[in-house]
Amino acid sequence: MNQKLIQSFKNFNFEIIHKSKKIGSTARVGKIYTPHGTINTPGFVAVGTNATLKNINHHTAHSFGLELMFCNTFHLILNPGAEKIAKFGGLHKFGNFQTALITDSGGFQLFSFAYGGVTQELKSASKRSKWSNFLLPTEQIEYDKNENQFENNNNYKEEAQCLVEKITEEGALMRSYRDGTRILLTPESSVEAQKLLGADIIIPLDELPPYHTKKIDLLQSLERTHRWEKRSLNTHLSNINNQAMYAVLHGGIERELRQKSATYLSSLPFDGFAIGGSLGKNTEELLEILGWTNSIIEPLNKPTHLLGIGDMKSIKASIPFAIDTFDSAFPTRAGRHGTAFTSSG
Repeated sequence: MNQKLIQSFKNFNFEIIHKSKKIGSTARVGKIYTPHGTINTPGFVAVGTNATLKNINHHTAHSFGLELMFCNTFHLILNPGAEKIAKFGGLHKFGNFQTALITDSGGFQLFSFAYGGVTQELKSASKRSKWSNFLLPTEQIEYDKNENQFENNNNYKEEAQCLVEKITEEGALMRSYRDGTRILLTPESSVEAQKLLGADIIIPLDELPPYHTKKIDLLQSLERTHRWEKRSLNTHLSNINNQAMYAVLHGGIERELRQKSATYLSSLPFDGFAIGGSLGKNTEELLEILGWTNSIIEPLNKPTHLLGIGDMKSIKASIPFAIDTFDSAFPTRAGRHGTAFTSSG
């Protein structure tokens, strides 16, 4: 049996145990070794937005075979705060986790706060004409500059149309959905927060343009994301902290941009890859995107994660493109409403 070992540092390794011999398939079976356990791949990653799975405790989830859980950095920054979690010894001790953890950068919130979610954005055909600049309507909410909060913040969620004020080279100026406090999320501050949280795998700050973005705007966003990811990587490498960092490949549904992103980010010393951004409006477009990048990143034998995909059809179809892990809130949400996913549907 051929075994290939990719080592970034002593506590994070990726071992490929078997590769598919089928023509046209690069499916593989492997193991990701982290400081908090081994992740067998291909594998599903449950999403615990606030570092918890709803209606199920961590011990039960672990007994079911959950080996990696996804937590959302921006939500944890707001409550209870990355610094507070760090005082308890990081997420693992804070939540008594027995599994490996991965945290995102807050980049998805730049998208969801502006568009409400992938499904809503696809149906709306992008009501916002320009992605690169967001301004909250001042006539709807009075901002108290002295207190750095919105007045009448109990009505904030109902009144605010967008929690992303603007995106610049420095980072994203956002507002808390809890009290309206302004937060500047930069590549450096995102990584620093993830260092405090202490997840095994962390993600660089990226910008997620919607599906309907024009190519010229998509290119500008991609180039900024690449600069952000390089800054994030530099911050990470200055204090590795027993963590691995995955690059996030972007480019929307444009072949040229997807391959440009894969080529550039694979030249940097990331420990693995995450395929993100708009992944198409159906499974067919998703598989096209995976095909465009597969030939560039698969030969590097680094773990590859597919962001936000959790339906059985897409998972099964994506595995032949050397996808090792998948995350989505969809399966656990369906489970809370009495639906179980099985190998037969």
